[in-house]
Amino acid sequence: MSAVSDTPASVPSDDARRPGLLAQFRAWPRAGRWATYVAVALVLVVVAALVAGVVVVRKPFPQTEGEIKVPGLGADVDVLRDAQGVPQIYADTTHDLFYAQGFVQAQDRFYEMDVRRHITAGRLSEMLGEDALDTDKFIRTMGWRRVAEEELSLLDPETLTYLEAFSDGVNAYIDSHSPSEMSLEYSVLALNGLDYAPEEWTPADSVAWLKAMSWDLRGNMEDEITRAVLAGRHSEADIAELFPPYPYDRHQPIVTQGAVVDGVYEGEATRPGTRKPARPALSGAVSEALADLKGGLDAMPELLGHGKGLGSNGWVVDGEHSTTGRPILANDPHLGISVPGIWYQMGLHCNDVGDACPFDVTGYTFAGLPGVVIGHNQDIAWGFTNLGPDVTDLYLEKIEGQQYEYDGKLRDLDLRDETIEVLGRDEPFTFTVRSTRHGPLLSDVSAELSTVGANSPVGDDAPARGNGYGVALAWTALEPANTADAIFGINTARNWDEFRAAAADFASPSQNMVYADREGHIGYQAPGRIPIRKSGNDGDYPAEGWLPSNDWTGKYVPFDALPSVLDPNAGYVATANQAVTGKDYPYYLGDSWAYGYRSQRIVDLLEQKEKLSVEDMESIQLDDRNGFAPTMVPYLLDVLMPSDYLGAGQRLLKSWDFDQDADSAAAAYFNAVWKETLTLTFHDDMREAVWPDGGGQWYEVMRRLLAEPDSHWWDNTETETEIETRDDILAEAMAAARDDLVVRQSRRAVDWTWGHHHRMNLENQTVGQSDIGLVQWLFNRGGYEVGGGSEIVDATKWDAASDSYEVTAAPSMRMVVSMADFDDSRWVNLTGTSGHAFNDHYVDQTELWAEGRTLPWLWSRKAVEESAEHTLTLTPGG
Repeated sequence: MSAVSDTPASVPSDDARRPGLLAQFRAWPRAGRWATYVAVALVLVVVAALVAGVVVVRKPFPQTEGEIKVPGLGADVDVLRDAQGVPQIYADTTHDLFYAQGFVQAQDRFYEMDVRRHITAGRLSEMLGEDALDTDKFIRTMGWRRVAEEELSLLDPETLTYLEAFSDGVNAYIDSHSPSEMSLEYSVLALNGLDYAPEEWTPADSVAWLKAMSWDLRGNMEDEITRAVLAGRHSEADIAELFPPYPYDRHQPIVTQGAVVDGVYEGEATRPGTRKPARPALSGAVSEALADLKGGLDAMPELLGHGKGLGSNGWVVDGEHSTTGRPILANDPHLGISVPGIWYQMGLHCNDVGDACPFDVTGYTFAGLPGVVIGHNQDIAWGFTNLGPDVTDLYLEKIEGQQYEYDGKLRDLDLRDETIEVLGRDEPFTFTVRSTRHGPLLSDVSAELSTVGANSPVGDDAPARGNGYGVALAWTALEPANTADAIFGINTARNWDEFRAAAADFASPSQNMVYADREGHIGYQAPGRIPIRKSGNDGDYPAEGWLPSNDWTGKYVPFDALPSVLDPNAGYVATANQAVTGKDYPYYLGDSWAYGYRSQRIVDLLEQKEKLSVEDMESIQLDDRNGFAPTMVPYLLDVLMPSDYLGAGQRLLKSWDFDQDADSAAAAYFNAVWKETLTLTFHDDMREAVWPDGGGQWYEVMRRLLAEPDSHWWDNTETETEIETRDDILAEAMAAARDDLVVRQSRRAVDWTWGHHHRMNLENQTVGQSDIGLVQWLFNRGGYEVGGGSEIVDATKWDAASDSYEVTAAPSMRMVVSMADFDDSRWVNLTGTSGHAFNDHYVDQTELWAEGRTLPWLWSRKAVEESAEHTLTLTPGG
């Protein structure tokens, strides 16, 4: 893999590719033609000033040497940074440790932290103006910030002291810096009229980010909507073909041994299972309304990414299967791409580790959140992949004025008023949030969604529709919980029992957790609140809210009954968002798993060697074999192409090894054919909102269809005089792919490369999405040619429903932890430590990441000190 250049590149906006944070910002500024001219002129002046004086750009860069006096510290704190600017913090007390973490994170990433807290509070319009209003309305309706504030009272007192110390550190930074000294973004936003002084940081600002994590990793809501949309035009059998059962016969689940016995997960091996049967199709009116709802949900910001590309790989092998004699753990979460990246690397170390100061931990966290989310301490290591359980349900609600129907009676809606300050408006925007017993009415959020549920009878016994049904959201993350306790509990856990005890507090988002410790144990644990539904609600389609039989029971799958395994017989645990268990598991977790193409490839690679090294683990993370290509390519080779020109791409496939490295001509052609095949097969039958994205679900769908050459799906409904078959569509797809690659690259097929148009472009998620090219140039970076692809171990996702092959989600970091010697561990981030454009550490790890390289992840104090290039001491005072 290779990168074109580190030179900042202007990356065009693409609303179709980026429906989230913030496609609306493209239109900025919007105060009229003259205001636009003035704003552009001002930007040009700023850019000229940047060229003339480097000091304007460098002003926000952090001080990393010498001494800074800050109020509130009990003693000196040392901050050691390596060549990539990654900070390792050493302190005497937990207060000073988390105080310093807050201060240092703010040095590097305060603007990102500030934007995140505005998003989770539904206050982004204060910074960005009218174009952020729809985002704020969605989040205010769900009440993320309100829930976060309620959660503070549920936290362990020690957790609250850590959050308060972190907040004090952030505020020490805020109090000593003006906005222009904090980030270049504030200076640019000031040209759009932002007169701004950041508020103090609070513990709720940190906790609220857990809601953002939960939203983007929430599970099957999109599948629920998609099924309903399809139901308007397709039969139950058709929909079942598009949501095939998990292929247990080919792709094993995560946990292959164990069962629930007397309420505890233990016992003998389970057997493979199947999905629940689909329910009857909904009316066309319901599906049309829910398609509008899907479009509205797509307007939500992409905080961690979007859609099924949000997977991850995580695995661990025990000492008998490693060259070191102790476990090795690997993890690479697949999330949306941006600059700065999602993760922030750092270490938190008590100078004397003990009961009074128990932290000695390093890894990845989120800017604005204390502690370490993924990493290792002195005894254990852990990683996350998305479990993707069904923790959301949509309910159709019969609304009458300010009441709704439930169990044959009218009940009062819960009402609360919300006020949103909007940059550029003289008066704030106000609206009323309405909620039923099931949750907030998302159908009230915007004009586009006000007709959701209109004219949508569900059954003969449904209440008269009147003006239509509303749509309410039930979601476990809207119920206060103490998830923040889990972070610190895991950070200080010494063994499996303490790790599981901490994981029990991890309410949302539900994750697959892989584990290793210095004693040689490895394990897996599924945590999280997963609702138990009543018999009338299968969780696959929007439910009739007026029927009590569709409610949740109010109970969750007991933690002790959630899938778990310690020291499995296989000697490894491999997770990549596949099914968790087989059919004998008594609780319904969900069924929107990845279809196992990544996970089975990882299992196969783990089993190829008797013992694996750290380098072997890194190699597996970079594996770019397309697991579906061996199924599809023989069908493509059987099609007779009518000319040498049209057969040029086809000839590449004859000798292809199915690897999708950036230089592969065959991979470029195959993916173009794949995209065209999906387009020709399904676009004529489906609404655009549910066109195939090309991920693993569609591998499994097409695997079945390829064996049915006369399936009705192959027929193009837009051609009235003929009925197309499989080979007709495949021939047309190969011809279209050939022409497309000539336009994109070269007439000579051998000159094509997959990386040429499968590029990774990193955008700043606010100002970087401006239409002003010079602003894009300031903050965006791009042009990285990468291999991999959707549902490949090297998971550089792209969207087959768009016109682009650009990367939309990717491994957001890579790490490999050696339990034999932590100093032999490796890691790399997608971007860099700094959130400051033009800082040396803004994207200094991106080229390494794109080339498949990693960095030493040093742990011991001696190794950290020897590699340190900068030492800063925070001292009491100021």
